[in-house]
Amino acid sequence: MQVRVNGSAHEVDVEPEMPLLWLLRDVLDLTGTKYGCGVAYCGACTVLLDGAPVRSCSLPASAAAGKEIRTIEGLARGGTLHRVQAAWIEYQVPQCGYCQSGQIMAAVALLEANPKPSDADIDAAMTNVCRCGTYGRIRAAIHAAAQA
Repeated sequence: MQVRVNGSAHEVDVEPEMPLLWLLRDVLDLTGTKYGCGVAYCGACTVLLDGAPVRSCSLPASAAAGKEIRTIEGLARGGTLHRVQAAWIEYQVPQCGYCQSGQIMAAVALLEANPKPSDADIDAAMTNVCRCGTYGRIRAAIHAAAQA
């Protein structure tokens, strides 16, 4: 099947039911997307599929064929961080950092759909789990990125 990841087309020979997460990590060596729970709950595996956040651990690779997949590796352009990545650093969002690529991808999707989200909008859209509990910093960084 053919998949488009971060603007590049890839011809891959995988089982259609292989989770997209493993196609990204094991076949394409894009390891920024993390495995967390494996049941689409935690969101560590969040990527964007045609601009919408999806949990790649439970999405079959075949569901992504012919669509645009964007991973954390596809955010920075020409050595410049995406505004959400820059805000994450400025607001020192991560503690352990494990869930952050999924958090960032969810935040990017939110800001692309809603450039000036309220706290309620952020709370509704950011369903990823952070075991370190940095939700206040996540919200502050999203507001800062919205102003950038």
